[in-house]
Amino acid sequence: MPQKSQITPYSGSYFTTMFAASAKLLSIFYTRRALLVSETPQRKPIMPPHATTTEVLEPRDAQALASMPSPEMIDLILPDMNGLLRGKRVTRDALEKVYANGVCLPMSLIATDVTGNTVEETGLGYDIGDEDRVCRPVPGTLRPIPWSERPMAQCLLQMEDGQGGLFQANPREVLKRVLKGFEAHGLTPVVAVELEFYLLDQQLTPEGRPQTSINPCTGQRNRATQVYYMEDLNDYQRFTDTVAEVCRYQGIPADTAVAEYAPGQFEINLKHRKDALAACDDALLLKRAIKSVAQKQGLLASFMAKPFSDQAGSGTHIHVSLLDKDGRNILACAPDAPCDALKHAVHGLQATSRDCMLLFAPHANSYRRFVLNAFVPLNDCWGFNNRTVAMRIPHSDAANTRIEHRIAGADANPYLVTAAVLAGMLHGLENPGDPGPPIVGNAYDQSEHRELFWRDTLKDFMASKFVAEAFGEGFQHIYGQQKLKELRSFQTEVTTLEIEWYLRQI
Repeated sequence: MPQKSQITPYSGSYFTTMFAASAKLLSIFYTRRALLVSETPQRKPIMPPHATTTEVLEPRDAQALASMPSPEMIDLILPDMNGLLRGKRVTRDALEKVYANGVCLPMSLIATDVTGNTVEETGLGYDIGDEDRVCRPVPGTLRPIPWSERPMAQCLLQMEDGQGGLFQANPREVLKRVLKGFEAHGLTPVVAVELEFYLLDQQLTPEGRPQTSINPCTGQRNRATQVYYMEDLNDYQRFTDTVAEVCRYQGIPADTAVAEYAPGQFEINLKHRKDALAACDDALLLKRAIKSVAQKQGLLASFMAKPFSDQAGSGTHIHVSLLDKDGRNILACAPDAPCDALKHAVHGLQATSRDCMLLFAPHANSYRRFVLNAFVPLNDCWGFNNRTVAMRIPHSDAANTRIEHRIAGADANPYLVTAAVLAGMLHGLENPGDPGPPIVGNAYDQSEHRELFWRDTLKDFMASKFVAEAFGEGFQHIYGQQKLKELRSFQTEVTTLEIEWYLRQI
């Protein structure tokens, strides 16, 4: 028998299981309302609807709230520098107060490292008494949480600076700063984010290593690579169907899933959006949805850049086209005649790539992904319809010409990766240059490979005038100090490999 989703949002009130009548093939589809309603009684909301709701909430959020069962709890989410979701969980009766007055969170959350510790060198911790700042909901981001066992919702927050504006070192504000540069030129970036990830066993090996998951259909552990293999999607259909339904329910425009270049590795793509901020909001919330659905189904979804030394790493690919005031794509061209705007944008990405590498590869593990013949770029070359280059121009008609930036790992912050890609393109448009001829064929055989080291990319980032001008000196300082602390902490740890190599032999 096919299995039902373990997600039971609001006692099952927004999903149903429907079986297609076929002797040979059964498909599971999850819809928003229905037969599961009768399985368990509905919970009553802890408070009745508030008369002032529509007066306080932003119209889109008021409409979203009215369309869902009244949530008992709301997650207020502030993404940090690493893209980790921090914040508070409040009761329903606090929602209007949050929208009217905001909610206080420590300013140091922006300076929190991946281990959860405040990086004091940023100046946002003890030096200022670990001050709070008011955080307010990002308009239009109130959404239900369908995997919760009781009615819940979530919304994103943006932090204020205490002086009447928004805190400019917040990753979302960094992206907003870059977008203002395009507005000045009458241009609108159209952005799509692709995310690769692994579905793993929740249990590590006895040696503390990750291991691929057990295939739910075969009962065997995944060991073979079958890129774009439809049977992998069929075997994990319960997972992919549930993620797809969660995305539909939350308004996340995911439209494609593929089995990737390693056992248990998948990719879910988001639609192109004219609102780059919303595109990155979607990417961050898609990560949360994927991880939550996986956990419900006994799996571990990981966006770690390189969980296995002998398998492909996971990347974040950013697709960008640029529309002028009349809605025309200024990058539009044929492969045999690249236009000046396209060449200048690619040149800008090449010119700024080294300065921004810390945003594309933010962690120690990020650098293990850059290996030969793994569809990961090892330099800044470009080309048409070529997955071995850094800046790929995917196959399309001329009107839909776009740049696919393929350098960043899946562990990178979507706001910061997108900000870096857009800032690089803008730099090229404002400072025209020649990117060189597009690579035809295998880029690994035709261009010099660049070795990447975490400490070097950190130095490049900290010393970069481009970073300071494009993203702000405050962000450059906070992010740089945070990564310096992470690097130093990582270097103090003695690994099992060091013990294996050196303990007895030296």
